[in-house]
Amino acid sequence: MENLTGHIDKATEMLIEYGPKLILAILVLIIGLAVIRSLSRFLAALLEKRKLDPTLKPFFVNLVSWGLKAMLVISVASMVGIETTSFVAVIGAAGLAVGLALQGSLANLAGGVLLLIFRPFKKGDFIVAQGEEGTVEKIDIFATVIHKLDNQIVIIPNGPLIGGVIRNVTGAQKRRVDLSVGISYGDDIKKACECLTQMCLAHPKVLKDPAPFVGVIGYGDSSIDLTIRPWTNTEDYWDVFFQLNEQIKSTLDQASISIPFPQRDIHMINHKG
Repeated sequence: MENLTGHIDKATEMLIEYGPKLILAILVLIIGLAVIRSLSRFLAALLEKRKLDPTLKPFFVNLVSWGLKAMLVISVASMVGIETTSFVAVIGAAGLAVGLALQGSLANLAGGVLLLIFRPFKKGDFIVAQGEEGTVEKIDIFATVIHKLDNQIVIIPNGPLIGGVIRNVTGAQKRRVDLSVGISYGDDIKKACECLTQMCLAHPKVLKDPAPFVGVIGYGDSSIDLTIRPWTNTEDYWDVFFQLNEQIKSTLDQASISIPFPQRDIHMINHKG
């Protein structure tokens, strides 16, 4: 009987000592979870208003939500008298171990986040990176998928991708087309430049501003080398490139300007004995 009374007294003391703390901790937990849900919805709405990439939005919302929940649990445990120092140390050690084990994946994850934030390219852009070139099909958190011109699909990890040089071929609205041709040393340079300039201006997809440029780029062994640099809208680049390349010869032929073959003059000297 005395033992039972002692247990009851001890339970009563513990209830008096820890009961209010436990009730307060439960209230804090309930209110904290409600606040975290509200903050998550607010953050999702804010990111939606900022037009953040759809792939990145749930990642950020979940990251913030789980981080706040972890801090809430630690705070609640501390309120009821649980020692949290060792608990935090264990979580930190576990996080370090997981980070070391998944460092490659984490690097790709970080690269994906940076790609989605800074957006050096978007879906549909033609890029050259990591020795590959093609149209961007999809940008995921861990990898970017590109579609090559020969219909191959290439998956590039985001870590190496963001750490290397990225050339966005179609990122700008306008693009310059670089062509070249050689004319004979006996031809009129000014006439050739004027004819090629008019050829460019006559093309319906060549822009008038910036104006096309034609000029001498060098002197070769058999020809005077001209560079032809018209501008066009990016989506018309290949049409202009191939069509002007085809028109160069006919334009010069009509102006009686020749495109010389590589040639070498050989002088033979006859030494009489």
